[in-house]
Amino acid sequence: MMCWGLLVLSLHALSCLVSGVTSSRTSSYVRTAFPSTDIPLESEWFAVPKGYNAPQQVHITQGDYDGKAVIVSWVTQEEPGPSEVFYGKEKQYDQKAEGTTTNYTFYDYKSGYIHHCLVSGLEYNTKYYYKIGNGDSAREFWFETPPAIDPDASYTFGIIGDLGQTFNSLSTLQHYEKTGGQTVLFVGDLSYADRYEHDDGIRWDSWGRLVERSTAYQPWIWNSGNHEIEYRPDLGETSTFKPYLHRYMTPYLASKSSSPMWYAVRRASAHIIVLSSYSPFVKYTPQWWWLKNELKRVDREKTPWLIVLMHSPMYNSNEAHYMEGESMRAAFEKWFVKYKVDLVFAGHVHAYERSYRISNVNYNITSGNRYPVPNKSAPVYITVGDGGNQEGLASRFLDPQPDYSAFREASYGHSILQLKNRTHAVYCWNRNDDGNHVPADTVVFHNQYWTSSTRRRRLKKNHFHLENLEGLISLF
Repeated sequence: MMCWGLLVLSLHALSCLVSGVTSSRTSSYVRTAFPSTDIPLESEWFAVPKGYNAPQQVHITQGDYDGKAVIVSWVTQEEPGPSEVFYGKEKQYDQKAEGTTTNYTFYDYKSGYIHHCLVSGLEYNTKYYYKIGNGDSAREFWFETPPAIDPDASYTFGIIGDLGQTFNSLSTLQHYEKTGGQTVLFVGDLSYADRYEHDDGIRWDSWGRLVERSTAYQPWIWNSGNHEIEYRPDLGETSTFKPYLHRYMTPYLASKSSSPMWYAVRRASAHIIVLSSYSPFVKYTPQWWWLKNELKRVDREKTPWLIVLMHSPMYNSNEAHYMEGESMRAAFEKWFVKYKVDLVFAGHVHAYERSYRISNVNYNITSGNRYPVPNKSAPVYITVGDGGNQEGLASRFLDPQPDYSAFREASYGHSILQLKNRTHAVYCWNRNDDGNHVPADTVVFHNQYWTSSTRRRRLKKNHFHLENLEGLISLF
């Protein structure tokens, strides 16, 4: 079975290498009816850890620009307790980092004590153990740091969006855990607590306990969605993103950003840019200026894979949220083409879709092309808003399928991106409907920077070029 799967994948990869594109396809798969209802609060999946004031909702994210630090975050309910992280390469925990504590209120909800602790000065490609909490209530976890920044560093990312806390959400998490993914790129819409009366903060707590099975052991690179805005003037809550910003830290200062809503990190062979779809981004706004400078700072010789995360997709052929990303496309697409961004991941639409390499940079209101056209310098746009939340699937696609859309399906799932080296990556979207984990869309991507003609000749001279299909298969 494995050999057969490899043969199919190899043939598909060969077709991509030879022709560059395949015909557009809307999947004929129809999922079995399954309610998209939230897991009950009394479920074992939301169980509070044993012990007085035990740390819960533990999650880590990258804590610096280059992957030698993590931010460890957790919540204690009864009292603040220590904001200390003890860590080491073994369980002797011979090093310690001090953190900070915060909390917040939202209408009639009062949060627990939220701890954030930066653990820095770590070694690459190393497993660290860490411990938080006191006495019998202390809890122990571990994480692995990435390899050093290098153009040929192999690394595996998971991509998840619009997760929520239904049984479908749990299925997505359980299937992702079996993939070997090392870091999650999260494209927004976390807990869906705003779907409850008064934006119930208890559902932020339950979500944090649900995802701890992954977030405590590997970094999740966070991005916000529309369900994190939580602007409720009717409740006296007039600030935006209040629970999200208190609970989920980002290393924005390390990338010279002025806001935790947009930032960048480098990890292994990837340069990852996180954009905020719900913060100002038009010309001369802080996010606009920051992105302009960050793209100039990208060093494709060291981190060849340039990946952008956002929530609202720029290209989408689903009736749900159709054209909502158009204003950001108008603001940023020309930069994505100029700097040869490889992949743009988004969420928001509760279905899956992958585009060809296309652009609409020549369009304006009075002249130019009216529709997207093939563009070898453009990114592939991928919508992965199918984590499993209670709003259900967006099953109504535009008909006929637009030329720019390569594959689309209304199912729950997640994606895996395996960066093999500086020139090739293997990408797979995995359907997790009906309790099964099924690879449904698989592509081999060529790096935009290193597969240009000049650099390809340089690689060939250095005997790095992939000469034939056997070379490609050897990457797996």
